[in-house]
Amino acid sequence: MPVHYIYLFVAIVCEVIATTALKAANGFTVLVPTIIVVVGYAIAFFFLSLTLKWLPVGITYAIWAGLGIVLVAIASAVVYRQVPDFYGILGMTLIVVGVVIVNTLSKTNVH
Repeated sequence: MPVHYIYLFVAIVCEVIATTALKAANGFTVLVPTIIVVVGYAIAFFFLSLTLKWLPVGITYAIWAGLGIVLVAIASAVVYRQVPDFYGILGMTLIVVGVVIVNTLSKTNVH
């Protein structure tokens, strides 16, 4: 796997952790979750910036957003018991299908 995809994966995982911690931070009034949010986003954006040395920003953002949505939904289902309904799952599935299409068929992608 090319290093830029590893960087993107690290960025997405850190963003998902930070986003999941936002609820627990309670408007940045709880210290530990607030630290997780700030550090998580800082690491996420650092690795995202490294990814952009190789991949176009539009493609990178499509992957970031698509996988981020799905992973945050999974994390919120596990951590906060906020399980998406059928239409939520359907919508996220369509987003993932769109990301796959962009990555496999688009001529703007750099492989």
